[in-house]
Amino acid sequence: MRSLDEVNSAQTLMSRGLSDAEIERQTAIPRTTIRDWRRGGGTQRPRACANCSNPPTRLDERAYVYLLGLYLGDGYIARTGREGVVHLRISLDLRYPGIIQGCAAAMAAVMPYNTVRVSERRTEEHPDGGLAIVSSYSKHWGCLIPQGGRGTKHSRPIALEPWQRVLMWRYPATFLRGLIHSDGWRGSNRVSAGGRVYTYPRYLFSNMSRDILSLFSEACDILGVMWRYNKENSISIARRASVEILDRYIGPKA
Repeated sequence: MRSLDEVNSAQTLMSRGLSDAEIERQTAIPRTTIRDWRRGGGTQRPRACANCSNPPTRLDERAYVYLLGLYLGDGYIARTGREGVVHLRISLDLRYPGIIQGCAAAMAAVMPYNTVRVSERRTEEHPDGGLAIVSSYSKHWGCLIPQGGRGTKHSRPIALEPWQRVLMWRYPATFLRGLIHSDGWRGSNRVSAGGRVYTYPRYLFSNMSRDILSLFSEACDILGVMWRYNKENSISIARRASVEILDRYIGPKA
């Protein structure tokens, strides 16, 4: 399998009008491989695995951070029968087609040479619609999302790699958007006081993993968003200024 650097070098020479033979002389990549890339197909077409380096290179960072947030909320990585190939699946509510499309687009941007599939599944927990399963197979999802493992996320430690933490700090709002689009909610809260009913907007994020809740609150701190635990497994954001900050980047689900 060729690296992305080799592909990019070959594509640069293609754009300059060089022949396959000349590109082979300059790069030592067989002309049959170059011809296959020029036609846009073939089994040797590289996967966007970020070269399996640490930290990864040539990665669509915003798309990745959003996808990471979605995965930590409602994602699952499973081994397959094929050696080294893993299956990334993210389950989303069918009532929000915009989020489904955004998830599929982010998955495709992170792994552009792999097929992204969207399927529907009806469940008793979602009687009004069902779930959309956005998925992709690759040997490299385990490299890009090393938080995968046996069992539920709340039953094992969840910690970001140093390079992931750098990206989360670089794009905290995008990270929060992924988390809220998967396991969050933006709506109205009603409070009665002094015989009057007050309605105000707020965000909620619920997750059984204390580690993921901690990552959510850390991203809020980076943005200056005030938060509090309203339940053991739920974080509430209700201060007007903090809601306004999140509304700039997230808003109601759609």
